[in-house]
Amino acid sequence: MEAIRQETFECVRDGMTIRGLYFHPQGQSLPIAIVSHGFMANYRTTKGYAQWFAGHGYAAFCFDFNGGGLMGKSDRDTTKMTIFTEEQDLKAVIAYASSLPETDEGRITLMGCSQGGVVSALTAADLQEEVERLILFYPALCIPDDARAGKMMLAKFDPQNIPETFFCGPMRLGRDYAASVLDFDLIAEISRYAGRVLIVHGTADRIVHYRYSQQAQAAYPNAVLKLIPQGQHGFSKQHDRIALGYVGQFL
Repeated sequence: MEAIRQETFECVRDGMTIRGLYFHPQGQSLPIAIVSHGFMANYRTTKGYAQWFAGHGYAAFCFDFNGGGLMGKSDRDTTKMTIFTEEQDLKAVIAYASSLPETDEGRITLMGCSQGGVVSALTAADLQEEVERLILFYPALCIPDDARAGKMMLAKFDPQNIPETFFCGPMRLGRDYAASVLDFDLIAEISRYAGRVLIVHGTADRIVHYRYSQQAQAAYPNAVLKLIPQGQHGFSKQHDRIALGYVGQFL
């Protein structure tokens, strides 16, 4: 089996440094895969997916969003993070990956888990044909509904009077994290993407009900939804193997 190289990388967005890992085989004109982590997570939770893509011939990237988690290596002001700042982070990583001499900027796959799935979907909707494929694992499409309900995972607040900062477990968030999505139709926005989409969701997900993925699949012009019986939010090793099997078929 061909050896996979691992490198660290950095890129900058609005003066903030994004840090991550880059996996790739030898070769030129490598297709690009960029994997985005979920809320309060970091690149370690998506490293295995990036390695999987590299093993299938991709130049694969995983990284930490600015302010996206407690243990990330990127700049860390969590009170300024929203799904829209994370979209700008992802676009910066796309630009970096596309600039490398060994990559093919015309073949970009975006993959995201949970909130990273939302961010990947928003980015694909904005960039359109620049993104060849989109893969969403248990995407957190409930975020606007949760904000309107004043209950976002461990955070509770009055949606009519959102405080300047509030805690979600150990993580301090800023008002804009919730306020920016109160009037946002997320499903309508992401469904502008006309490319191929694969959504994988577990039926036992207690954080994001799989009905949100069903709504997205119905709204997208070209999407496939695979449900994993008893799959939870964050797949087990067994369910990961099933999910990656679907990814292999999709690619």
